[in-house]
Amino acid sequence: MDDPVETSELIAFTRTVDANSLSRAAAELGIPRATVSRRLARLEERLGARLLRRTTRSLVLTEVGEVFYRQACTALEAVRLAEQSVRKGDGVVRGDLRVSIPPMMDASFHAMLCDFAARHPALRMYVHTSSQHVDILHDGYDVALRASSQMQPGLIARTLLRDPMIAVAAPAYLIAHGTPQTQHDLRAHRCLLGFARGELPQFHWPLVSGAKLQVDGVFFSNDIGLLCDAAVRGLGIALLPHGLAAPHLDSGSLVQVLADIVGAEMQIALVYPERAFLPPKVRAFIDAVAAWVSRELDPARQTRSRQSSEFAT
Repeated sequence: MDDPVETSELIAFTRTVDANSLSRAAAELGIPRATVSRRLARLEERLGARLLRRTTRSLVLTEVGEVFYRQACTALEAVRLAEQSVRKGDGVVRGDLRVSIPPMMDASFHAMLCDFAARHPALRMYVHTSSQHVDILHDGYDVALRASSQMQPGLIARTLLRDPMIAVAAPAYLIAHGTPQTQHDLRAHRCLLGFARGELPQFHWPLVSGAKLQVDGVFFSNDIGLLCDAAVRGLGIALLPHGLAAPHLDSGSLVQVLADIVGAEMQIALVYPERAFLPPKVRAFIDAVAAWVSRELDPARQTRSRQSSEFAT
């Protein structure tokens, strides 16, 4: 196979033709005249054809050279447009942005999404809501908003908020069924369970030690807000984010159990495929969501009774 033509050779050739001078082309490119001459010679050698007839006073395109010049200009313009399409350039956020978010997001999050779209009219957004964890790499998503105690390996995660998961139950339930004192006591209790990765019923709870405890459930839902309501109504023991349970703990409608035994840290995070060469559209979206979390979900500023149910993934 013949060696492919190099872009530097095409640039030297087209610039020389446009300038009608080796010296002027070299000055415009900021390289020695000998380098331009050497690239032209190498190009003609690769092609096995004479492109330019050079005399001491002029440069004349051959018939083959005229055809090749037009094609070379087209090729270089295509390269320029390709580079422009992926570079930050003028800083305008543009292109297609595919986002996965959990369902049941509140009005302030919807407002943030609409404001973001309004600020970037050159951007086309595809917002997919699902309690399941989409396959970002396989399904072509740019970024996903998730809450989990363990993030999927192979993806970059920007943690926006951390919230401890705690086991809670209604006082009426504990009066009727007793208060568990050890992890083994949970075998005799009714547990309210979620769905792992939003897909399959959950049968394990995390322990503070880092291990997992097998539990049996009587009520399953991928809506963590529903699990909280079920716990308040005395259906059983639930593992909930502290931010979601806090108002009920304050009012006494829920009580924490097994505080030093059952629990883990939940992360609310944006996940995306790679850190290097992050497209401006993804970076802008990440910054917008981070600002929303800081404003709306920061526990120091606001305690919202359903804040964590918005992230039931």
